[in-house]
Amino acid sequence: MHDVGVAAGVPLSDGPSEGGMIWIPGGTFRMGSDRHYAEEAPVHRVSVSGFWMDRTPVTNRDFRKFVNATGYVTSAETRPDANDYPGALPHMLKAGSLVFTPPKRPVDLRDWSQWWNFKFGANWRRPYGPRSSISGLDDHPVVHIAYRDAEAYATWAGKDLPTEAEWEFAARGGLDGAEFAWGDELMPGGRPMANTWQGVFPYQNLGDDGHARTSPVMAFPPNGYGLHDMIGNVWEWTTDWWSTRHAPDAAKACCVPQDPRGGREQDSHDPSLPRIKIPRKVLKGGSHLCAPNYCRRYRPAARHAEAVDTSTSHVGFRCIIRSK
Repeated sequence: MHDVGVAAGVPLSDGPSEGGMIWIPGGTFRMGSDRHYAEEAPVHRVSVSGFWMDRTPVTNRDFRKFVNATGYVTSAETRPDANDYPGALPHMLKAGSLVFTPPKRPVDLRDWSQWWNFKFGANWRRPYGPRSSISGLDDHPVVHIAYRDAEAYATWAGKDLPTEAEWEFAARGGLDGAEFAWGDELMPGGRPMANTWQGVFPYQNLGDDGHARTSPVMAFPPNGYGLHDMIGNVWEWTTDWWSTRHAPDAAKACCVPQDPRGGREQDSHDPSLPRIKIPRKVLKGGSHLCAPNYCRRYRPAARHAEAVDTSTSHVGFRCIIRSK
């Protein structure tokens, strides 16, 4: 296990917990990766203060309690405003969300529309469309969550969403520089350590990990801090605005950033959509759709841009409480 400067006397695998949360000791670590996607580089030192983090992603059971208590309506359940989407076809301005729909044959991996469909009526209660339900899925992570939905839940719960640095530090579980949250081998001894895709994405899912879509939040081993599902299952929202690269490493140890807050909102828009100025936040952790042949983002260093108004069948979140 690599040293990440954790607080002395706090065991990594058996730290104190409070209300389903785990204490994550502060420390300095090497954030990012120089070995994979360009947006993960460069590796740079970052320090974070200690905080409490949810042991698991927020589940359907958790989110139902929030909705029952507040009457909250998610973005996927709300009809889009035509003013926000210039040029959108009127018949598409209906409540719904993106649902993974696997093709039956190989497709062009550059065209994500081959496996993502916008389904009217898809939302957290009906994750695969109007005729689906979450019956029997209470312990699965809630999905079809846009950023404002995650933020609203966190506020109601008296918590916050993590920054990218906080999330990555926690996901590493004390293994600074390791490839995965559990070490340097994807499937040590052939054992799946997270809910990811086995087979050829997007048409062949072998299901060697026992799950075709989402899985119960404690179905796989925790990391070194006792956190479950930091890798795979569902992507998780962070508060940081998207940036195409990390900041360079500090020249001196005295200049390592403390609790950094990521990029700038004005720089986070998708340049391929010049007419639609929807800012993007950083997602972390990968999902059950990450595969060796596509989106190898089942690693702590991996990151992905997501428009704040967008929800899908593989995006959820978890919360933190910062130490005061």
